[in-house]
Amino acid sequence: MNSDNNKGFINPGTIREIATGFQKSRILLTAYELDIFTNIEGHLLTAEEIAAKVNADPQALERLLNALTAMGFIHKTHGKYYNTEEASRYLVKGKPEYMSGLMHTNHLWNTWSTLTGAVRKGSTVIERNKEAAESRLDSFIGAMHYRAVPKAKIINMMLDFTNVKSILDLGGGSGAFAMAFIKNDSKMKATLFDVPGVVEIAKNYIGAENLLDRFGFIKGDYLTDDYGSGYDLIYASAIIHINSFDENKNLVKKCFNALNSEGQLVISDYVMNEERTVPEAGTLFALNMLVGTKAGNTYTQKEIYSWLGDAGFAPPQTKNTSFGPALVIAKKP
Repeated sequence: MNSDNNKGFINPGTIREIATGFQKSRILLTAYELDIFTNIEGHLLTAEEIAAKVNADPQALERLLNALTAMGFIHKTHGKYYNTEEASRYLVKGKPEYMSGLMHTNHLWNTWSTLTGAVRKGSTVIERNKEAAESRLDSFIGAMHYRAVPKAKIINMMLDFTNVKSILDLGGGSGAFAMAFIKNDSKMKATLFDVPGVVEIAKNYIGAENLLDRFGFIKGDYLTDDYGSGYDLIYASAIIHINSFDENKNLVKKCFNALNSEGQLVISDYVMNEERTVPEAGTLFALNMLVGTKAGNTYTQKEIYSWLGDAGFAPPQTKNTSFGPALVIAKKP
C-alpha cells in the first residue's frame, strides 16, 4: 500500500475490510482485558459459568464468546466453551509464551481513538494523568520486554563488541538488550538509565537472570540529566521517536560526551526514507507518537546522520533488521 506496485489493491472490499478492522481487534482485546482465556483454561464452561468468573453479563458475554469461536480463539460444543490450543499457548497467564504485552495494546486503543483531534491540533490531545501512567508501567515494560528478548538475540549478533567493557543502556526499559550484550563477556558491565519507576521494574527482570551484580542504575530524564562517562558502547533503543528533532540532536551530543574514544553509539529505531512513506510500520509509528507524545516522530536517515555528524561522530552506517527498526551505528573518533 505504499508503492506503485500496489496499484489496484484498493477497492471497495479492501476499504471495508480496513475500515471495520477495529471490530475483531476490540473483540480480542476485550476478551484479553476480561481474562477470559485464563479463566476457562482446562475447563469446559457455559457462558453463565464464565460470566460469573469474569464479572460480566451472561447474555452479553455469550455474544462475545460466539464471536471468539468464529474467529478461532475458542471452541464451542453443546453450549460450552474451551480454549483452542493456540489460545491456551499464547493467551493464558502463567504459560511460557503468554503474550503479556497485549495489555499495552489495549491501552493504546484509547490513545489512538484521539487521532482525529491530534491531527487537527498537531500534537497529542490527551491530558496526562501521572497516577494512570504509573499504573500502566508494568504492562508497558512487560510488552517491551516480550518484544525485546528475541530482538536482542539478533542484534547481539549484528554488533561488534570488540574492546567493549562498559555499556550504557539508555532508556533501557527491562534491560533485555543489555542483559543479552553482557552475556558475551563475563567482564562486561552495564548501566541502565531510565525513569525511577522503570528502573525498579527493570531490577526485577535483571534479578530473575541473576545479573544484578553486573549492572549499575541511573534514575533520571535522559533529556536533562547526566549519563555519567567512560562507556564503550551506548545503546539507545526506541528513544528517538519519542523526542523532537532538537531534543534528539542534544541527546546525541550528550551520548558523544559520555563515550570513550573509539566508543560507539547504536541507535535502534525506524529509519524512514526521504518521503517518509517507507517502511510502512514507521508511518504508523509516527502517528502513534502524534497521539501519544508532545513532539515525537519517526526520522529519516539524513536527519539521524545530521545529529551524529554535528555531535562529532565519524561517518555512521545503517544496518537493516528483519523485524523493522534499523540500527544506526556511529563511532567516536
